[in-house]
Amino acid sequence: MTAGLIAAGCSAGSSATGGSSSNQAPKPAGATPSPIAVQVCSQEAQHDMAAALGERAQVSTPTWIDSRYACTYDYSHADPTGSFELSVKELSSWGQTYAYYDALATQLGKVEDLQSLGQAAFQTTDGSVVVRKDWKVLVVDDSGLPAHFGVPPTDKAAISVTVADVILGCWAGD
Repeated sequence: MTAGLIAAGCSAGSSATGGSSSNQAPKPAGATPSPIAVQVCSQEAQHDMAAALGERAQVSTPTWIDSRYACTYDYSHADPTGSFELSVKELSSWGQTYAYYDALATQLGKVEDLQSLGQAAFQTTDGSVVVRKDWKVLVVDDSGLPAHFGVPPTDKAAISVTVADVILGCWAGD
């Protein structure tokens, strides 16, 4: 497994292993993104990401298309420059969630299962990370990052694991 950086945690979050704060069933995708999905681009996540990576990002205006909430963390001011996209796909059943997660494994090229992230996670051929938690699938697309990034410079695959860990630390319940 790729070694990750020490991640800063969100003050209101649950563990990165994906433990929910309640025993309620997951909520289905709705007309608007859930509070959990919105957290990936929130000020709190941006602050925690800056603490973990040693660089501040300009975060794009989030999009909500086909139950997928996404934004880009842009480091065009950094040396070296780079960016990564965070997205959360919200689904409405276990079957949909497993099918979407498995399709991403094929499409993105799963190379390694990752332990202790959500309920299941894997790393892709380019070092990106996909995590399944309840009826949501988080994707950390690091294809816009250079081979080494952050302060201190770290392998981009390790950056992706750290980013996923930071986000999951923010997710409390469904």
